[in-house]
Amino acid sequence: MKYYLIVGEASGDLHASHLMRALKQFDSDADFRFFGGDLMAAVGGTRVKHYKELAYMGFVPVLLHLRTILRNMRMCKQDIVAWQPDCVILVDYPGFNLKIAKFVKSQTDFPVYYYIAPKIWAWKEYRIKQIKRDVDELFSILPFEVAFFEGKHHYPIHYVGNPTADEVREFMRSEEHSMGTENTVALLAGSRKQEIKDNLPAMLEAAKPYENTYQLVVAGAPGIEPEYYQQFMRGTQAKIVFGQTYQLLSRSYAALVTSGTATLETCLFRVPQVVCYKTPLPKLAGWLRRHLLKVKYISLVNLVANREVVRELVADSFSVNNIRTELGKILSGKERDRMLAGYDEVWCALGSEKAPENAARLMVEKLKHVK
Repeated sequence: MKYYLIVGEASGDLHASHLMRALKQFDSDADFRFFGGDLMAAVGGTRVKHYKELAYMGFVPVLLHLRTILRNMRMCKQDIVAWQPDCVILVDYPGFNLKIAKFVKSQTDFPVYYYIAPKIWAWKEYRIKQIKRDVDELFSILPFEVAFFEGKHHYPIHYVGNPTADEVREFMRSEEHSMGTENTVALLAGSRKQEIKDNLPAMLEAAKPYENTYQLVVAGAPGIEPEYYQQFMRGTQAKIVFGQTYQLLSRSYAALVTSGTATLETCLFRVPQVVCYKTPLPKLAGWLRRHLLKVKYISLVNLVANREVVRELVADSFSVNNIRTELGKILSGKERDRMLAGYDEVWCALGSEKAPENAARLMVEKLKHVK
């Protein structure tokens, strides 16, 4: 069968590549065409556009590249119709993908499958109407999304397991690792330049009193040049590593982490952490978070556990002193033990299912049923 996949960023390329491999296990004739990245290209099929040509984040960059974005969207729609796939698989990236879903549903009879649900439970909940109308099957990787989509909005979905948990398990099995080495504090300051600029200086300053006791190691993000980090690291003893985040976490004793998938990865490696996220206009951002955000937490760890397992220093609670205080708590004492016990809850909630295999099996079964 023919599968048309669309991703818009590096994480989508990773998850989609695993899904494609799994689809080939259940469908030996699987043929792929996609908007994606190098990892997907390595699996096979035809890449129409690299996701880097789509990935514009934030109001101003989107506005500046609006003509390119619209041209890519038009091209994508035309290419789908011309190729006549058996299904269209959308991976996260809702700003682009929900528009494609609307087109496919209204103009063709190709089923639309969404792998890695849009996080509308945090923001833009109104998008549930679009999802109900335009998406035939939704495949979730976060267990609490079942209650949101099915319980609150009466829209049945499939929780297939969590691919990050799969990847961490696979890493742990692949070779021997020294878990919890007592002299490394990992600093994961985000994957975009703005996040790094906002968060890394405060992280380094907060951890500075500990740099003679612990080795401070920054996890460099792919695509960010080392020189960009060095401007913030002058005057510290911190080191930086690239492409070794899992190796770093496997030997870390504590971590300072900017919110995102990294918080979940840090949890799964059982590294106590402080979540740090600086925002512009922190007092206003703090007010908006308390009054407009649909969820109590921003870190996946706390969202999965449905309680505060890790301390979140966001907006008006973000400060060097607060980060330093919370880091001290997790380097020793009961706070460390309490957090590790909470991590066990998260592992349990995520389950042991293999997300790509589960999703691929369900997709192929449903397509065969349609045929």
